[in-house]
Amino acid sequence: MPESNSNGPAARAAPPMTVPRFVDAKKRRQPLCVLTGYDHLWAGILDTAGIDAILVGDSLGMVVQGKPTTISVTLPQMIYHAEMVVRAVRRALVIVDLPFLSFHVSPQQALRNAGRILKRTGASAVKLEGGLNQAETIRTLTAADIPVMAHVGLKPQSVLKLGGYKIQRDAARLMADARAARDAGAFGIVLECIPVEMARAITAELDIPTIGIGAGPHCDGQVLVTQDLLGLTPEPVPSFVKRFADLRGVAQAAIAEYIAEVRARTYPDAAHSHT
Repeated sequence: MPESNSNGPAARAAPPMTVPRFVDAKKRRQPLCVLTGYDHLWAGILDTAGIDAILVGDSLGMVVQGKPTTISVTLPQMIYHAEMVVRAVRRALVIVDLPFLSFHVSPQQALRNAGRILKRTGASAVKLEGGLNQAETIRTLTAADIPVMAHVGLKPQSVLKLGGYKIQRDAARLMADARAARDAGAFGIVLECIPVEMARAITAELDIPTIGIGAGPHCDGQVLVTQDLLGLTPEPVPSFVKRFADLRGVAQAAIAEYIAEVRARTYPDAAHSHT
């Protein structure tokens, strides 16, 4: 049975995704499918559909809260959303972002906050932005048996320093970051907005999965913001996003129809009323 299956009952029958099974997918050349989730409703839909992992991303600052960046997201907010996601999940691996300034002060700060996330939410892993500059922190967390996914390339928490969301092209630094994260014990690495050939080289170099977002087809898996791929977020969206549906349009049409029927007093009708 394939690990990711769009058939709901088959997905539920598959064994739960664990960190070792996630890593082993690379050896078996099984592409990993990851999407973001921020609440109980959507997490249940993603899990039933057969997604391999749900990332409770600090992207919730932009997608859910309407902020221009992820920087203002707090640790309590991440815990709040992750608790909702975990309650809905039966199979997918749940990974939670460490938000800005929750791990930067010291490895010990990161250890306390990552431990708090896992204890409060029941999630299986955390993700942090960084490679070479966060190697000591990754090493500290993994030494405490906390699974860590790293994130290199475009790091949204560094958007002020970068001056915007830009493709990262420093090949030497990207490879150094990826190697450092692997050597420190990360079980996987998100590669965001880097050239296709660089992503291919890093993926070939590492024995842990690479999960691409705007990094081309040669990674070991892909991640997207769920609301982007479903067409729920307004334009513009990043150029690498494919909209697999137009749920925003469907929702707006349904709401418009509801408004029209209420104003015309045709809803509720006999079929939707108590007698």
